[in-house]
Amino acid sequence: METNRRVELETGTTMKAAVMDTPGNIEIRELPVPEIGSDEVLVKIMAVGVCGSDVHYYEHGRIGRYVVKNPIILGHECAGIIAKTGENVSRVQPGDRVAIEPGVTCGRCRYCKEGRYNLCPDVQFLATPPVDGAFVQYLAIREDFVFPIPDELSFEEAALVEPFSVGIHAAYRCKLTPGSTVAIMGMGPVGLMAVAAAKSFGATRIIVTDLEDIRLDAALRLGATDAINVAKEDANVKIRELTDGLGVDAAWETAGSPRALQSALGSLRRGGKLVIVGLPAQDEIAINVPLIADNEIDIYGVFRYANTYPDGIRFLAKGNIPARTLITDRYPLEQTQEAMERAIHNKSGSLKVVVYPNGM
Repeated sequence: METNRRVELETGTTMKAAVMDTPGNIEIRELPVPEIGSDEVLVKIMAVGVCGSDVHYYEHGRIGRYVVKNPIILGHECAGIIAKTGENVSRVQPGDRVAIEPGVTCGRCRYCKEGRYNLCPDVQFLATPPVDGAFVQYLAIREDFVFPIPDELSFEEAALVEPFSVGIHAAYRCKLTPGSTVAIMGMGPVGLMAVAAAKSFGATRIIVTDLEDIRLDAALRLGATDAINVAKEDANVKIRELTDGLGVDAAWETAGSPRALQSALGSLRRGGKLVIVGLPAQDEIAINVPLIADNEIDIYGVFRYANTYPDGIRFLAKGNIPARTLITDRYPLEQTQEAMERAIHNKSGSLKVVVYPNGM
């Protein structure tokens, strides 16, 4: 080991983990602290955000083709402190504060070599069956998937780089340019961080829609210029009013709602760009094909993200995105099940629920 490397953090041999035995039931167990390979690091996990996918696995035990067949540890939006490093690790050292990108790819396939590693068929993504996630005190991961964070960035904010990355990738995909007008349908945590992404890329008008006023208010804090409660107003009529009848340059659907997807398509100007981020429960949704063809609408699918973490950390570290205000609920690891229930049953009051595996 290099002589200038700081002393490894004391970890012990066992750790606590929140294990979902079956959907709807999470127990706290003692497990061995993971061993690390020569190119891996051991991270002391300090904050984990509860994601919609965690909630879906907890409630239903599956998302599409990914099915929970055995006990699993959920959680993938995470940040922490490097506790140990493998002998070939050179990018980080013990004591470094890091955000963790949760999808470890092979690095060898066509997609990885093209830079589109989010499409790697052999990705090992935290909390996607059968891979265990981050509701643990310590996590082993390959060194190229941890990213140092500056002191001014909290662990909670660093965990939010994960949902923020989805919005950044959406901006990359549709080539969002400064001065653009954007509509974002659905203000869950991914949609809210998509607002921050659109603002970071220079969008000058950001119109958001949702059913809950608390989420619309949060979107305005993050940089949205206009908020539409679709329970009270017709989104497409209002968007046309706000854009002088033209429509928006780009519309991002982040809710996974068929109605929201149709609304996003209807909000676009001629030559506009539809970005599909949310995953609906059903495979097929009726959309207006003649409208797409006649108006030369470009359609972009978004699957997770690639090459986004450095930008995400840089944008948040500037301090002009109040991401921390999204955190409404905080739980210790021992109350992970309560955290999941809170995320499910308090949609009108909770924005982002965070679990702290090593103390709050």
